[in-house]
Amino acid sequence: MRSTKQPRRSYSGNGVRAYAQADLNNQRYLNVIGERIRDLRAQRGITRKVLAARSGVSERFLAELESGSGNSSILLLRHLAQALDVPVTLLVFEGCQSPIELANAAEFLGRLAPDELNEVQQWLVGRFGEVHSENRRERIALIGLRGAGKSTIGAALAKKLNVPFFELDRLIEKASGVPLSALFDLYGQSGFRRLERTCLDELLAHHARFVLATGGSIVSESSMFKRLLDSCYTVWLRAAPMDHMKRVIAQGDMRPMAQSSEAMADLKRILAEREPLYAKADFVIDTSKTAIPSVLAAICNVMRQKVERETL
Repeated sequence: MRSTKQPRRSYSGNGVRAYAQADLNNQRYLNVIGERIRDLRAQRGITRKVLAARSGVSERFLAELESGSGNSSILLLRHLAQALDVPVTLLVFEGCQSPIELANAAEFLGRLAPDELNEVQQWLVGRFGEVHSENRRERIALIGLRGAGKSTIGAALAKKLNVPFFELDRLIEKASGVPLSALFDLYGQSGFRRLERTCLDELLAHHARFVLATGGSIVSESSMFKRLLDSCYTVWLRAAPMDHMKRVIAQGDMRPMAQSSEAMADLKRILAEREPLYAKADFVIDTSKTAIPSVLAAICNVMRQKVERETL
């Protein structure tokens, strides 16, 4: 009877170093994935427990993944991609578009310098963009974390400009027929994002002028945020972490007080993660240091200057 026992392999010094380097590369890859998941979770402002519930995986698995001790199946996908000489994103691509062309384009763009990428982006917007600058300035979108004052300032600004005021979260609730608090339980993160995109697209299609208060996490979805930046004049209502907390509690939400020290730490981390994204707005104003009438005056003034520059 033939033995099924595998013969012991012996490796030369070069072979040992090669396998050690491969293990090191694998560990670095898992570390990168763990860091990306942590960063994405922080950008969306959700805890590991919430992410586990939404994704259907255990908190323990997420903890291992975020620490760089991911499941070996992740590495198997990477090895398959390397053997096929394609990016791993091609293997997990979802959609009916042409993934090969998309992968080739992504590979090409990945070789460009930041200033070259910006040049390509501007060309794409000019070539395939749907909104002209004169239409964009008629639509003002307020971004920022919850408690920044988007609803209060948005309503007052719309009244001052004599244009409609919309809150994207309320439009999503109306479209789904359920409160925002229950929407994630019914549709999940991906379902919420689809509704969010649909509601924004419908708003842009039917209204040439408006003021819009967006959800705090809209900046975390790159395609959605890009759509907003291209279609609307964006204003980041910036505030100090303590002011965010106080305003949320003043709205009647006492959940942050359940674990106040942890909640404040989470809030500061979310702000730090999203700050580079919020900073892409056309205009930034600090609502912690500026009274509402002054905020309105500043936004109207910068919009007036923008119109004057574009009409010269």
